[in-house]
Amino acid sequence: MDRFRNDGLTFDVRDGGPPDGEPVVLLHGFPQDSSAFDRMAPLLHGAGLRTLAPDQRGYSPGARPSGRSPYRLRAVAGDVVALLDAAGIERAHVVGHDWGGAVAWALGAWHPARVRTVTSLSTPHPGAVTKALLSSDQCLRSSYMAAFQLPVLPERLLLARDGAALRGVLENGDLPPDAVDRYVDRMREPGALPAALAWYRAVPLAARDAVGRVGVPVLHVWSTGDPFLGRTATERTREFVTGPYRLEVLEGVPHWIPELAAERAAELVVAHTRTAA
Repeated sequence: MDRFRNDGLTFDVRDGGPPDGEPVVLLHGFPQDSSAFDRMAPLLHGAGLRTLAPDQRGYSPGARPSGRSPYRLRAVAGDVVALLDAAGIERAHVVGHDWGGAVAWALGAWHPARVRTVTSLSTPHPGAVTKALLSSDQCLRSSYMAAFQLPVLPERLLLARDGAALRGVLENGDLPPDAVDRYVDRMREPGALPAALAWYRAVPLAARDAVGRVGVPVLHVWSTGDPFLGRTATERTREFVTGPYRLEVLEGVPHWIPELAAERAAELVVAHTRTAA
């Protein structure tokens, strides 16, 4: 399948690997798209796994509703359930990075009957992040999220001079030039950056969408070079998992684990899927 629909929106999806392989959903973050997993996916296919990597809400050109309410975590998690339904999949392993990690946590908490395992690359449990904001440097690390609440101005600043500011952020994170070009080009599409920033602007609406504890097996992969997500939230994540839990720390790797540590991440994901066999 290359597309699915939900909530009146059309999503692009990359469906790869053996059709009869155990399904793994790959969820990207900001400002990436499904190509973030281009290095990881073939390694998962080689292990006999099927991957479905959607361009999430706000990133697929046919799924860019206006406003912030459509980007609440309940809505974006519902898109993944719709993907599973469209593919005829009862349960899948879910791997998410950055915002995709938040969606993976939400799916594990809200839809455990549809999730075999959760793997979060970089992203601690949302509840752990909230606690860390009050007890560590996480508030400083997350300060950009407050800036994104401003209307219009973040889009103008990030996209000025052909996206120079956005390009600089990505280049400083050691992303390869081809990835930087893809992500900046995507955000320059009509309506793309306001839709992507709407994920952040929907955060104040999250009081009714608290992500509870997760009982399915969880693998959390965090990297010490991540400037956005700190150790305190990472270490507190265990408090929000009631099932099997493993934390794997990658020394010196920046935030962009799918692109910069693809081999190790794929190895960990394959092993994790086999714990639920």
